[in-house]
Amino acid sequence: MNYLKFIALLFPVFLFAQVHEKEQDTTSIEYLIIEGDSIPRRAIDLDEVMLLHKLEFGNREERIRYLILRRKTLKVYPYAKMAVERLDSMNIHLETLTKKRHKKRYTKKIQKYIEGEFSAELKKLTRTEGQILVKLIHRQTGKTAFSLVKELRSGWRAFWYNTTASMFDISLKREFDPNNEKEDYFIEDILQRNFQSGRLEHQKSAVEFDFYDLTDKWIHQKKS
Repeated sequence: MNYLKFIALLFPVFLFAQVHEKEQDTTSIEYLIIEGDSIPRRAIDLDEVMLLHKLEFGNREERIRYLILRRKTLKVYPYAKMAVERLDSMNIHLETLTKKRHKKRYTKKIQKYIEGEFSAELKKLTRTEGQILVKLIHRQTGKTAFSLVKELRSGWRAFWYNTTASMFDISLKREFDPNNEKEDYFIEDILQRNFQSGRLEHQKSAVEFDFYDLTDKWIHQKKS
């Protein structure tokens, strides 16, 4: 009995020692400089993690549709991300050019580069894959592919017209709208899960929405 009491008394000390040891390993010391004095404080740097619901499907057909959408989304997302990065780089460089002929020469150069990088692969996309790509362009930029073509009317005009020629029934005006389109919510769900797993490199959405509210709307509502 005395032995058990000894263990009971020792256990909290042992537990505290373990917790203290972990805190030493996982925390970093930062110093606040206030009027010449440095005050140490401990901080833990954590990446933001989105808590995702467990995937559940009402039937086999729902599961198959989700898996097909996931495959297509994973296929086209890298193109959307890369296209937006090229667009940002182009806009940044154009701001440094003052002469119109220099801007024209630069956009032609970008046009050839973009077409060489994307065209061959994008022409292999199916209609639904092409439409998902158009939605993701809107997600990443906040602008439709149509408005981007209209604004830039340069390399992007040739890029979109050439690479979408074989994609019938694709609307360049299509927006990414998870608030009103359940499929778009599932696309965002797919992206978030693969951002967390590290399969896709994160790129913040330019379209505003609350993912948790949409989960309640599209997923939990049907269960209530």
